[in-house]
Amino acid sequence: MSTPETTTARTAAQRTAHRRRYLMCRPEHFTVSYTINPWMEPARPTDTARALAQWQTLYDLYRELGHEVELIEPLAGYPDMVYTANGGFVIDGRAYVPKFRFVERAGEAPAFAEWFRAAGFDTVEPHEVNEGEGDFLLAGDTILAGSGFRSTDHSHREVGEVFGREVVSLKLVDPRFYHLDTALTVLDPVVAPGQTPGIAYLPGAFDAAGRAILEERFPDAIRVAEADGAVFGLNSASDGCNVIISPRATGFEAQLRERGYNPIMIDLSELLLGGGGIKCCTLELRGTEQA
Repeated sequence: MSTPETTTARTAAQRTAHRRRYLMCRPEHFTVSYTINPWMEPARPTDTARALAQWQTLYDLYRELGHEVELIEPLAGYPDMVYTANGGFVIDGRAYVPKFRFVERAGEAPAFAEWFRAAGFDTVEPHEVNEGEGDFLLAGDTILAGSGFRSTDHSHREVGEVFGREVVSLKLVDPRFYHLDTALTVLDPVVAPGQTPGIAYLPGAFDAAGRAILEERFPDAIRVAEADGAVFGLNSASDGCNVIISPRATGFEAQLRERGYNPIMIDLSELLLGGGGIKCCTLELRGTEQA
């Protein structure tokens, strides 16, 4: 596994790591007891202790990289709560709460709303079905919004009204990539006004209209191969320099190095049995200072 210390001189010259603030949840109750995405097979055994160990490695790495990590208490009976990215969408100290599509996860929403309020966030309850940062990604000043499997098209209008920002809708068409954050990652969480952030995406996960939008708006984006997308390589987290990815996404690793990023490999294979990876376990908490 590469480490923060392996950052090359080229990376140091070209890329800046920005301190981030994340919300995570220990997978103390992790298991796969139902199926709400193609990755989940209840007949396949899961190892909660292994899931905890893998999650802890990710948590420790964030801390080592200088990021702040908050924790929400896991609730018994909600094994998917470890995937905190679905627990909300936060910009400028305002939190837009999820409204889950499936009843199996519905009970998580009040817990996330309570956490946001207690932490001092301006908390907005939704009317429309949405699954937080799973389907909403901030790229510069623009919200990229996914639909097709979980969050509805109507939630795109609502999230735009909540944050007063442009929303670009992208239709997902492959059920394996049921959230936007499984098919697209924002590599530059902080950019100068008017600057286009770097992104990476899996073209085959989007319909023709979505691919056209991405090609027009992000002509320099990294287009990731099917082999890397299929191992959740795009379900990654970046601070602008260090990009945490699946160790099996070797092609994506090489692409990142070519662009001057520092890929760091973290294995979350046990949590992938529930259909989640690195980004799924990571909800960004953007305060006014991180706008």
